[in-house]
Amino acid sequence: MFLPKYPDNPTPPPAHTHTPTDPAAPAPVRRSLPSISLDQKTVAAVLVGGVVLTALLAAVAVTAVSVAVAAVVLRSLLREHHRR
Repeated sequence: MFLPKYPDNPTPPPAHTHTPTDPAAPAPVRRSLPSISLDQKTVAAVLVGGVVLTALLAAVAVTAVSVAVAAVVLRSLLREHHRR
C-alpha cells in the first residue's frame, strides 16, 4: 500500500544542452583568485600567534572562574558575619 510503484522501463531525464544565442559572442572569462605565496616562516608565525592567543584566552577564563569563586566565598563569609 505504501510502497512506491516504479515504472517498468524508466527513461532518463532529458539532457540539458545549452547553446549560446549569439555564436559571435566570446566565451566568458574565468578569473582566478590571486596566488598567495606562503613560506614556512609565515605558517610558523601564524601557528605561534594562535597558540599564544589561545593561552591568553585560557588564562582569562581561569582568572574569571577564580574571581567568581572568591566572590562567592567572600559573600558567604560576610553573610555569616552579619548574622551574628
